[in-house]
Amino acid sequence: MNSSPSASRHGDTSDLFDQSALSDLAQRLVDAARRAGADAADAIAVRGVSQGVEVRDGRVEETERSEGDDVGLRVFVGQRQAVVSTNDVTGDGIAKLAERAVAMARVAPDDKYVGLADPALLAHDFPDLDLLDRNVPSTAELEQRAIAAEAAALAVKGVT
Repeated sequence: MNSSPSASRHGDTSDLFDQSALSDLAQRLVDAARRAGADAADAIAVRGVSQGVEVRDGRVEETERSEGDDVGLRVFVGQRQAVVSTNDVTGDGIAKLAERAVAMARVAPDDKYVGLADPALLAHDFPDLDLLDRNVPSTAELEQRAIAAEAAALAVKGVT
């Protein structure tokens, strides 16, 4: 049985849900692209956290956890564009990503349809869709859930 998310390597779980660091990272990407020669750029920054527990015969066999920040950058040079992504979010990694994206855009074919959307067409108010559960289960809780799920499955006739 797998479940996610869990506490962040950045500290307590409140850090995990802090969007300001990701927004700052996306802004640094756009700024780096402009310094590298892009006429315009947009970026996305995503944090992923996953934790899994595997159970067999009522015992925990494996517990795993992964975390990572991933970024994507789209740059425009004239009527040309390029899109790149990485998980190297260090200062040097951001600069290299921006330079590579601009170099790629410069050799891309012209496309009369590329460009950023007119800001007047963008949404500015977002409804609360209640898409985030801030309750992060502990490893011990995940282990108990996995053991209970296995026991329930094994209680079904024909399941081994």
